[in-house]
Amino acid sequence: MKVFSILINSKIFALIIKEIRQILRNRQLIFLLLFPPTMQLLIFGLALSPDVKNLPISVVDYNQTRESWEFVSALKENDIFDFKGYQSDAKTLSRQVRQGNLSIGLIIPEDFQRQIKQDKTAEIQVFIDGVDANSAGIAQGYIKQIINNYNQKISDSHIRPLISNEVIFLYNQGLTSSWFFVPGVIGLVLTLTGILISALTVIKEKDIGTLEQLLMTPAAAWEILLAKIIPLFILLLGDLLLASALSKLVFHLPFRGNFLVFVLLSSLYIFVCIGLGILLATLVKTQQQISLLSFFFNIPIIQLSGAIAPTESMPIFFKTLSFLDPLRHYIEISRTLILKDVGIESLWPQTIALMIFAILVLSLSIFRFRRQLF
Repeated sequence: MKVFSILINSKIFALIIKEIRQILRNRQLIFLLLFPPTMQLLIFGLALSPDVKNLPISVVDYNQTRESWEFVSALKENDIFDFKGYQSDAKTLSRQVRQGNLSIGLIIPEDFQRQIKQDKTAEIQVFIDGVDANSAGIAQGYIKQIINNYNQKISDSHIRPLISNEVIFLYNQGLTSSWFFVPGVIGLVLTLTGILISALTVIKEKDIGTLEQLLMTPAAAWEILLAKIIPLFILLLGDLLLASALSKLVFHLPFRGNFLVFVLLSSLYIFVCIGLGILLATLVKTQQQISLLSFFFNIPIIQLSGAIAPTESMPIFFKTLSFLDPLRHYIEISRTLILKDVGIESLWPQTIALMIFAILVLSLSIFRFRRQLF
C-alpha cells in the first residue's frame, strides 16, 4: 500500500494521468486507434490471397467426341476455372482472350480421339492471358495437373510405379491463405498505428505550444517522455488484443503457441513502434510533415518485412537488408507462435533482435527528445 501511495503521489503518475486525459479528449486520435486497425485487418486478411480461383476459360472443341467431353468435364470439376461455354472457332477464342474476356482459351483438335485410341500424343493448344504473370503461371500448373490426371484415367497401363509419394502439410493442413497473411497484418497494423499515433501525440505538443510548458514542470526529461510512452503502450496493447480477437473470430487462427508469450513479445515490438514514432516526431515540426514522413518511412518497412510477399522470394541484397527491419522479426515471431506450438526457446534470434531495436530506437528518441526540451 505504501508503494502504491508513493506511486499515486509521484510526478510521473500525474503526468501519465494528464496524457491519458489529453488522449481521451482527442476524438481524432481515438478514431485512429480503433477504426483503421480494424478495417486494415479485415480488408487485408480477406483481400490478400495467393490463391487463384474462378479464372474464366472457354473451349473450342473440333473433335466433339466422348473423350473430348470428358476432358472438358475435368476442367469444370473445380473452383479454379469458371467455364464460359464453347466458342465456335479458334479466331473467336483468340479474340476473347486478347480483349480480356477470358483468361484461358483451349483448343481441342479434330484428331483428339483418334490419337488417344492409337496411343499417340494428342496435342491441345492453350492460350493464357499472361498480363498477370502470377495467375498465368498458376493456371498453367493447374492445367498440367488436370492433363496428368486425365492421362492416368484413360491409361490402360497397370504397371506399378517404382516411386510413390505422400504429401503431408504441417501447421496449415487446409492451406488457408489468411493464416499466412493475418499474422503479418497484425504486425502491419501495430506498425502503422503505433508510429503514427506516437508521432502525432508528440508533434501536437509542438503545434499547440504545450511542449514548452512542460519545461516549467518540476519533472525530468525522462519522466516527461515515460509519461507519454506508458499511455500509448496501453492503448496499442488494446489494439493488439482487438486484432487478436478479430483474427480468432473472423479468420479462425489457431493460436497454438503460448498466448502470454505472444503478448509479451508483441509488447516489445510496441515499444519499438513508439520509439520510431517519437524519433520521427523530433525530425519535423507539423502534423502534415509527420504524416508525409511516416508514409515514406512505413512503405520500405512493410515491403521488406515479409508481411505481403515471402522474404525468401526477394533478391539477395533486399533479403539481407530485411534483417534490419524490426517488422520482419516480429512477423516471424507472430506466425510461429500463432501457427506452431513452440516456446520462446525457438524464437531467441528474433527476440534478441527486437530487444536491440527497442534499446537503440528508444535511446535515440530519448536523446533527440531531450535536446528539444533543453
